[in-house]
Amino acid sequence: MKKENNLFDEICSVNNLVYADSVASKGKLNQYGVKLHNLTKEDNILKLHKLLLNGEFNTSKYKTFKIYEPKERVIFSLPYYPDRIVHHAVMNVLKPIFVKAFTADTYSCIEGRGIHKALRNLKKALSDSENTKYCLKLDITKFYPSVNHDILKRLLRKKFKDSRLLILLDNIIDSAEGIPIGNYLSQYFANFYLSYFDHWIKECCKVKCYFRYADDIVILHSDKKYLHSLLKEIESYLNNNLLLKVKSNWQIFPVNARGIDFLGYKSYHTHTLLRKSIKKRLAKKAAKGISKKSLASYYGWLKHCDSKNLVKKLIICTPSRISESNRKASLLLVKK
Repeated sequence: MKKENNLFDEICSVNNLVYADSVASKGKLNQYGVKLHNLTKEDNILKLHKLLLNGEFNTSKYKTFKIYEPKERVIFSLPYYPDRIVHHAVMNVLKPIFVKAFTADTYSCIEGRGIHKALRNLKKALSDSENTKYCLKLDITKFYPSVNHDILKRLLRKKFKDSRLLILLDNIIDSAEGIPIGNYLSQYFANFYLSYFDHWIKECCKVKCYFRYADDIVILHSDKKYLHSLLKEIESYLNNNLLLKVKSNWQIFPVNARGIDFLGYKSYHTHTLLRKSIKKRLAKKAAKGISKKSLASYYGWLKHCDSKNLVKKLIICTPSRISESNRKASLLLVKK
């Protein structure tokens, strides 16, 4: 694998920092941190440029808060200036290098490869029902908090040999345990941490039907015994090479019997349904009188699955107080 060098000066350049600032602030101009930064924007950028060049940048203190949907998580937040600008400046340069290192089967947080691209490819694989009779579905126990810093640093040193860049990345990595959910860089660190595993699965194990979204993994095969054997190899690789553990709720099952609950959908060989929990949330909103804006967001989910019957039921069950315009909007979904 080719090692990348001479990237640090490009990251620290004033032009890159100005661009990083513009990208990081997009859609956030009313946030307090952005407003405060904009009062002395030019001076801040020049000061940050010098801090980085002199090796004096240090990650700020995190604030944390919890979210409860779709599941409970602790989210880490850094100040807009200087941290979020630095993260964007780093990724302006490193993103294409990271993406080239990922296999085509990695979908999370990669431009042009989101949930629906993964779903389309899963549907395509399932069209070959003979070779996709069984599914191995697994995820990793507390993946983000379990990422080992020494291993991540070692993997980064396989890809980069720019010492000043590595010192900067080390500073960001060591700013919290594991990799903190909420950092812009974290999603790429997470994908990179599993990228050598992805290549091992595809190139050494010769697995054809493999899909990974963050730490959620789906593998399809014609042979149930093969998947049980592969699971043992996966557990061994993750434990020995990355100090990660497969969560105990892994499943191996026939696709036709249960469908694959993945990416917000339940996928079968012949059709795709919306995940039950998402369906329930939509039904609750429809019962109260769903707004056009909310309906549009759910349309983004519904248009990728077999949802006509679901939408018809929602319209029938919706109380009379829902506006006629919303009812017509719902009917559009049926026609799609």
